[in-house]
Amino acid sequence: MTVITTGAQAARTRALAVLRIRGAALAVALLPAAAAVLLFAGGADGTAWDAVRWTVTAVALLALLAAGATAAVLARARPARSPVVEVPPSEAPEFHRMVRDLADRLGVPAPSTIALTPDCDSWLEDRPDGNGRPRRPRRGAALPSRLRTAAPPAGPRGGAGRHGTRPTGRGTGADAPALVIGSPFLWWMRVAELRALLAPVVAGTAASADPDIAAARRFLRGLDAAVATADQGLRQEPGPGAGARLASLLRRPALGLLGTVSRLLLRSCREHAAEMERAVAAAASERAQSVDYGLRIVAQEQVGLAYAGWDRLLTRVALPAWRMGRWPARLDSGVVAALTELSRRDRLAEGFESRLGERPACDMLEEPGTVDAAVSLLAARLFHGGPAAPGPHWSPVEWDAYPEEVVDRIWRTDAARLHRVLDECTPVLRAEDTGATLARVLDRLSSGGSEELAARLAEHAAREEAEAHRPAPGPVPGPDELPVRTGQPDAFVPVLQLVPPRTGRDLLADHVTAMVCCAAVDTAGAVPGLDWLDGPALLVAGVRRGDLAWPVARLVENGDAAPLRAWLNAVGVRMEKPVRLA
Repeated sequence: MTVITTGAQAARTRALAVLRIRGAALAVALLPAAAAVLLFAGGADGTAWDAVRWTVTAVALLALLAAGATAAVLARARPARSPVVEVPPSEAPEFHRMVRDLADRLGVPAPSTIALTPDCDSWLEDRPDGNGRPRRPRRGAALPSRLRTAAPPAGPRGGAGRHGTRPTGRGTGADAPALVIGSPFLWWMRVAELRALLAPVVAGTAASADPDIAAARRFLRGLDAAVATADQGLRQEPGPGAGARLASLLRRPALGLLGTVSRLLLRSCREHAAEMERAVAAAASERAQSVDYGLRIVAQEQVGLAYAGWDRLLTRVALPAWRMGRWPARLDSGVVAALTELSRRDRLAEGFESRLGERPACDMLEEPGTVDAAVSLLAARLFHGGPAAPGPHWSPVEWDAYPEEVVDRIWRTDAARLHRVLDECTPVLRAEDTGATLARVLDRLSSGGSEELAARLAEHAAREEAEAHRPAPGPVPGPDELPVRTGQPDAFVPVLQLVPPRTGRDLLADHVTAMVCCAAVDTAGAVPGLDWLDGPALLVAGVRRGDLAWPVARLVENGDAAPLRAWLNAVGVRMEKPVRLA
């Protein structure tokens, strides 16, 4: 029995309003043709009437041509597809069974497939193939991970990428949307919690079964794609040759008309589309109230905690490794460690650690480590812009090797860059003459000129980062050499920016801190370490020293080296001893 809720009725009403706008636009496009037919059928004679007939006929032909071109763009529009790691049923049969059982309890079509995203969010998304048909779950090529990382198509992005289309009844419909789940949820949440969290998301497939809502979404998606096509075409420079320039001149008016008409229709539909999606969400929430409603409150609390730990892990732990050409191969496993540490430090999170004795949701995967590695590589591409596959300068790193292979390397590299800048600023006294000593750094900063050092460091860092992000020449490795196949191009531009660019002073403070840590490791028996919430850490006698930031800031901001010298003396660092650079 189909459940018609208040939210569903409101969504259908708004969808019909969008379709009425579509019908009105079609009527306007056909109006000149109808007028031409009436004029020819009227039988009025005279030269004036002939001129009117042919003028209206010409306008009708232009209108039909423009309408046909716009309809073709709308029909070819494809939904935006988020970069995900697909998890076929063979890789997680229990997981797929849980989602199907949940859909059956809710009385909605089951999602066509399940995919993971390296983010703390979950949604439904259309993922058609190149012919416009929804993609069915299938195994990937013979890769070590047996997983595929899907990516957005090269064409214009659609505005309804997270919306479903019309399924074909109960069960796993061929046209049902895919269920995209944030991978941190699987590693931190327990099975029951994840089930409760996904209930309202899976309930959203009911809206995809409504033909009016599906048609309205396709229309909106097509309009958005038409605007993107027009903008892209207008920005494109004409090719060489007179023919290319002539074609560009003829194409620009058509693209301008396409963009104008599409924007006008989008503005007319904007309010109805927004209210339709709000009503769809409300209907899904209403439908899901009968499934694990009490447990959903606990699951929502875990969402906030997972997001906090995930954000700290990405910005403090993963990002420094990405900048060094290494990507942590077990990011989601690190989420558990980071959130456990957060639960230990934060009084508001007390009691969450006790949940770890229950079964985690990632146990429903056949190979959690393989999935974790695939998601970790995708996260590096999304948030840093790394290559699509491992290589000589882009390799995975395990957590137990992180302090030695990432933290120590960061410190040595920054210390070397700092001394190169000092050589440029004071060419008379070079590092080869004095050695790479901490005393030299303190003496230079105490004498003033920090602004010059900060500016030069920013230039060096920007130049080295640009060089590191330049694609290397050579053949692309074969599929058997890759741990995961990816459809994304080898672009080095991150999709999302985790943190704002560092200023010159921030860079100078980081480099001075790195030099201090190198000296502590080389002369005072300290070792590099990893803090799950704060990233690279200096361990002295097995204890993390978190009191270094203020003395370094005093030196960089005010040229006052006394606090830092006192800190170094307390730790036992010998400032006059040369340190090993990268």
